[in-house]
Amino acid sequence: MRTPVKLAAVLAVATLALTGCSAGAPSSDAPSGSAAPAATDSFPLTVDTKFGEVTVDQQPERVVALGWGDAETALALGVQPVGASDWLAFGDDADGVGPWAQGLYDRSPEIIGTLDPSYEAIAALQPDLILDTKGSGDQDRYDRLSSIATTVGVPEGGDNYLTDFEDQMELVSSALGLSAEGDRLVDQSEAEVEAAADAHPEWDGKTVTAATKTSEGWGAYVEGSERVGLLEDLGFEQNPGIAALPANSGGFSVTISSEQLDVIDADVIVAFPIYIDTTEITDDPQWLALPAVEAGHDVVIDGDVSSAYSLGTSLSRTYALEELVPLLEAATQS
Repeated sequence: MRTPVKLAAVLAVATLALTGCSAGAPSSDAPSGSAAPAATDSFPLTVDTKFGEVTVDQQPERVVALGWGDAETALALGVQPVGASDWLAFGDDADGVGPWAQGLYDRSPEIIGTLDPSYEAIAALQPDLILDTKGSGDQDRYDRLSSIATTVGVPEGGDNYLTDFEDQMELVSSALGLSAEGDRLVDQSEAEVEAAADAHPEWDGKTVTAATKTSEGWGAYVEGSERVGLLEDLGFEQNPGIAALPANSGGFSVTISSEQLDVIDADVIVAFPIYIDTTEITDDPQWLALPAVEAGHDVVIDGDVSSAYSLGTSLSRTYALEELVPLLEAATQS
């Protein structure tokens, strides 16, 4: 069976269409660079990545954000990309971002493909900086992008979409000359999570499974995924049964057969569907037979809540906490 949660980014790819665009100067309809906040760091500056030190000569004015969450990270810093990848298929009408980031663009970006972006479309936007900080870490992709413009790729160890929230913010904010603002946003997000954890000491030490189901079956996330990391930061502990399973090639998920579905049982289960109807979880007899579900200790999320929880940017984490905390309260009080 194909891995159901090999990497969250791949899951959106099937429904995304690449933006067709020929190389050359931007048309009159192409997004133009927007006024960015004044940099607080001095240029030229260097950013450490898996591919070595990257030098950014001057404050970028035309940014193309391709990595999972890169566009929202730039927006949180006050920088509006002229091109962006839409990993969660929010759509052109939504500027490729969730409701937590709506209204942050003055002018819509050119929506670029994800796993197989149109390099011609990227070049046509004449970027002076390309962000690809949360992705596969593929050398060929990096080489092609850096031939177009200065490119900040994944950090050391960030391959297979394993760049965490803090590292992504550090890379993006540093490249934009806004490292102090990046630090502030990380501190703010961590304070929000800490406040939620402090308000719920009853969560401390409870086991949790972060599970998902696709048309191909069940899977669960393990440490290294921000889905598990967020729950751990709230005080929960990863289900040891899930932790004991061999990880898939991506490094942050496991495949679970129907025959072994009992392994996802924990003090609390957080589950979400991917490109299937939510009822394929909630009406599944095996799901309903799990002790945690029978006791009401389950949270099934979908739509914007699932997207925010999965994306893990500073903006989406705030939204996810606002929506998820009440659901976790209900699941741990029943």
